[in-house]
Amino acid sequence: MRYLLIPFLLLSSLGCSSYNYSSSIQLGQPLIAFSGNSLDGESVSVPLDLAGKPTLLLFGYVHKSQFDIDRWLIGLDMTKTDVTIYEIPAIKGFIPRLFSQVFDDAMREGIPKELWRDVITLYEDGDKVQRYTGNLSPKNARVVLIDREGKIVHFYDRGFSVAALNDVRDSLFILHGLK
Repeated sequence: MRYLLIPFLLLSSLGCSSYNYSSSIQLGQPLIAFSGNSLDGESVSVPLDLAGKPTLLLFGYVHKSQFDIDRWLIGLDMTKTDVTIYEIPAIKGFIPRLFSQVFDDAMREGIPKELWRDVITLYEDGDKVQRYTGNLSPKNARVVLIDREGKIVHFYDRGFSVAALNDVRDSLFILHGLK
C-alpha cells in the first residue's frame, strides 16, 4: 500500500499550483481571450461572448478566494450596482483538469441553479489567466471591469474594501457617462 502512495504523491505534486506571477494587465488594453464552461454546461469565450455591455469579472484561484468574491458580490448587491457579473474560478494544472467534473459538481452543490450560468470555470486556460492577472496573493479575487468592447477599464487585486468597491462603481459611472 505505501508503495502506491509514493507515486500518487509524486503525481499529485505535479498538479500543485505555484503562486508567483505578477499581473501584466494594462488599463485601456483589450482583455486576453480565454474560454471555459459555465456551471450550466455552456461553452463561453471571453471577452467575445460578453461584448456589448460592461462586465465585471471576479477571478478566483483557490477555494479560499471565494470568501473575497462573496464580499464583492454582497457589496455590489447592497449598493445596487448595475453591472453584469461573472465569477471565474481559474484552476491550473494537469491533475485538477482530471477532476474538473468533481470540482464543478462541488460548486453546483453550493450555488443555486439559477446562478450557474454566471460561474465560468477555467481549466485549460487557468494558467494563462493566472499569468495574466497575477496570482501573488491567491486568496484575493482579481476584479476586472471591461467595457463594451472588452477593454480593461478597472483592475484590483488587493482584497475587498469599501474604497475598492467605490472605485469600481466610479469606473462604471464613467462608462455609463454619469460622471
